[in-house]
Amino acid sequence: MKTLNHRLYRYASPAMFYGPAGRMVPWFAGAALLLAVAGAWVGFFVAPADAAQGDGYRIIFLHVPASWMSMFIYVVMAGWAAVGLAFNTRLSGMMAAALVPTGAVFTALALVTGSLWGKPMWGTWWVWDARLTSELILLFLYLGQIALRAAIDDARRADKACGVLAVVGVVNVPVIYFSVQWWNTLHQGASISFTHAPSMALTMLVGMLLMTGAAWMYSIATTLARLRVIILEREHDSSWLGHLMEASS
Repeated sequence: MKTLNHRLYRYASPAMFYGPAGRMVPWFAGAALLLAVAGAWVGFFVAPADAAQGDGYRIIFLHVPASWMSMFIYVVMAGWAAVGLAFNTRLSGMMAAALVPTGAVFTALALVTGSLWGKPMWGTWWVWDARLTSELILLFLYLGQIALRAAIDDARRADKACGVLAVVGVVNVPVIYFSVQWWNTLHQGASISFTHAPSMALTMLVGMLLMTGAAWMYSIATTLARLRVIILEREHDSSWLGHLMEASS
């Protein structure tokens, strides 16, 4: 047990995590590409048209994974931020910072694809629906993270300030998820549930899960790649980085 804990603590150091992160990026990026190609093929060419929505429903193969990832990434970011606040670990703040842009991209994608779906289905690009409004607040929280980091020159102070914002803002995630149950909204309920059988054809489900897997792999790859850049920016005066540059030259 002590040996396992020792190894985990070793990788909590930016110096120790930098190398493994770089080796993992190509694997996750490759998996993201393969899953995205397979998911797009199944979703857009194999899955049948919906009985009520026709081919217009196919945007869910982008919209649903993006919506899921927008919430999940924020929870993970808040988790890393909480660890950083509690234990004052450098890597935790770096990891939280690395997650923000990817989360913001998925949130924006969820809102845009939702509007593209809403126009033919609801007759309007936007309504102040509980689900849509809370998702828009999530985008503002991500953008707030980016703006707050840009406004604070000291990285460690920025980590703490953004950590507090992340932990406080995480309360919005269950509001997004349960909004269709708590309020009378235009947004349809979940098609996939842990307690009920999926309310869609098997090929539709397979396509959505493949695209979700692609979104996961993409998120991990981009976060690790961005984390390495952050480590280089913050650790540029560290002796280990100097030795690494000498060894690679």
